[in-house]
Amino acid sequence: MKAQIIKKNGQPEFAVIPYEDYQHFLELLEDEADAKTVAEFHEAYTAGREFLVPGEIVRRELAGESPIKLWREHRGLTQQELAQRVGISKPYLSQIETGKRQGTVETLSAIARALEVPLDVLTD
Repeated sequence: MKAQIIKKNGQPEFAVIPYEDYQHFLELLEDEADAKTVAEFHEAYTAGREFLVPGEIVRRELAGESPIKLWREHRGLTQQELAQRVGISKPYLSQIETGKRQGTVETLSAIARALEVPLDVLTD
């Protein structure tokens, strides 16, 4: 790479480089920033400060499906199994999943614990 050095008062002030080299340096900086972001996320995820949501759950939730139902299915649980783990009736869980009833904070918290997800994943 050739650089043209422009001086001011006898000291290097600017370096002019070919545009292709400039583009290459930008790509390297972006790659470095991406690598740093990935490393920071991995550290946070490993420490339990980040939570991953499978793409299929995101897609189906955006289509209007109940996040409780989606996570229950993702964990391989029936309504009866989840209801038993939470200590509620199957009909009550069904009504929460279909939106016919809103669960109490205590019930939703228990569902979140049983599904091993943060509460806000089920309520936002």
